Amino acid sequence: MHALEAQIARLELLAERISSIRIVLAIVGIAAIFWWSAQSTTSPRYAWLVPLTLFVAAVIYHSRVRRARTRTDRAAAHYRVGLARIEDRWSGLGNPGTELEDAHHVYAADLDLFGQGNLFELLSTARTRMGERTLAAWLLSPAPTSMVLQRQQSIAELRDRLDLREDLAVLGETAEVGVRPEELTRWAESANQLTQPWILPAASLLPVLLIAALILWNVTAMASPVVAILLLELGVVRLLRKPLAEILGSTEQAFDKLRLLADLTARLEHEPVDATLSKQLLQRLSSAGVPASRAIARLATTVQFIESRRNPIIQILELPLLYSVHTALAAERWRRDHGRAVAPWLDAIGEFEALISLSAYSHEHPDDPFPELIDGDASFVGVALGHPLLPQETCVRNDVTLGGPTRVLLISGSNMSGKSTLLRTVGINTVLAMAGAPVRARHLRLSPLQVGANIRINDSLHTGSSRFYAEITRLRHLNESALRKPSLLFLLDEVLQGTNSRDRFIGAQGVIRALIDRGAIGLVTTHDLALTAIDVGGLELLRNLHFQDELVDGRMKFDFKLHDGVVTKSNGIELMRSIGLDV
Repeated sequence: MHALEAQIARLELLAERISSIRIVLAIVGIAAIFWWSAQSTTSPRYAWLVPLTLFVAAVIYHSRVRRARTRTDRAAAHYRVGLARIEDRWSGLGNPGTELEDAHHVYAADLDLFGQGNLFELLSTARTRMGERTLAAWLLSPAPTSMVLQRQQSIAELRDRLDLREDLAVLGETAEVGVRPEELTRWAESANQLTQPWILPAASLLPVLLIAALILWNVTAMASPVVAILLLELGVVRLLRKPLAEILGSTEQAFDKLRLLADLTARLEHEPVDATLSKQLLQRLSSAGVPASRAIARLATTVQFIESRRNPIIQILELPLLYSVHTALAAERWRRDHGRAVAPWLDAIGEFEALISLSAYSHEHPDDPFPELIDGDASFVGVALGHPLLPQETCVRNDVTLGGPTRVLLISGSNMSGKSTLLRTVGINTVLAMAGAPVRARHLRLSPLQVGANIRINDSLHTGSSRFYAEITRLRHLNESALRKPSLLFLLDEVLQGTNSRDRFIGAQGVIRALIDRGAIGLVTTHDLALTAIDVGGLELLRNLHFQDELVDGRMKFDFKLHDGVVTKSNGIELMRSIGLDV
């Protein structure tokens, strides 16, 4: 980091000096032109070109220095954010991914996946929208065990590739995400428009005939063939005017979106990998045996010809050579040859960027291990489980065991004692595990699980639903999810607190029993001690745990450690009295 900052300072100083030199050369050049023009013929001819040449060289060199400064700035920013993540001060420095959130998802909002200071911001280093969307999709849906294991292998292989992550961070003209995959795929897979069989022969033959007519005109002074051929070319251009404008314009726009993709593919194609998933992704970065970077380079050549139409000389030759027709045909040939490969390229880049993001997290948190996935009935065994969004020094860890005879942990305790945080800790580590990422634990062994949460449920003025209605709607979704594979891990916070105590007891008991009957496991929290007596079909199926608290000098003290049994004391009355309530 210090070396990068020193390099930035050197480049900044160099850029300032070159800027001063440019000004001096410009002044000298202008003065030289006036001086030489006033001298006699004995002055050296074209000597004024010397300062002009030096000025042009200074401009080119200055541009290179500024580009180097930009890349170095971006590399320094990349490492600054990485250090911030390591030091737990990363909130607000990354991409929160808010636009990727699904308000109706069964755990995204409950587990703080998106938004400032949430999981996506901690994990994502993606440069493209495909990478962002792929990482979000991995967090929002559990992968099959075989895919989880392949991702783990790739992440472990990429974990220490610091140069690769730095290169990917600084590539491109700007730091902004430049690719909208749906627009690019729509362009790449759209049907060609110049499909009439006469277009290519006409575009090839008419310019040749025009040259022959010009030679004839020069020899015989007969201009009518030249005029006739130019009129034919004009007719071709006018007939194809609309499709030509659409093809050339859309190709230019598409290539602007492909620029960053070209840089990324060129870098990734040269990265040696052994992991199965990484190899498969790199193999998809090709089209008809041509590497994606080379195919995009061919399109870049076509786009250069398209952009050259603005050159005054080309504009003069536009009609005689049918220049626009030939460039449009070249663009359509590229789309015919490689258009169907663009979507697989985008998918592969997205998956690779998601792997890179998780490998960076793994490198920055070396104590976080990969979980062990096991076959069999639903189970979750976490040792020293912590929340990845909490700073290391303040994170209190707990052991959590579900499976075998114990299907439900019912956790009692007062508000702020740590119940909801424990649910989120179990949930977010399960999400990481099923995405293929490392987890915040000393060890985690689990069967394949899908998470369903009822933690952050509120009423909605917009939809006209109460909190209780929103909660029972979510519980219905969880009940339906429990019928699908993998097994459901349910997380219920203060279950059914929006109804009376009798209905709450009966309803909670029925909901939990139904989920267990469908093979699910889960955690339930409550500060209503009556719920600790619910019967879910056998004493061994439910285990009571609790968080303790105590009132010290009018303030609540929590240890955030999980203890066996039901909480045995309540400090609610004492706390109300401590703030002056007469109870």
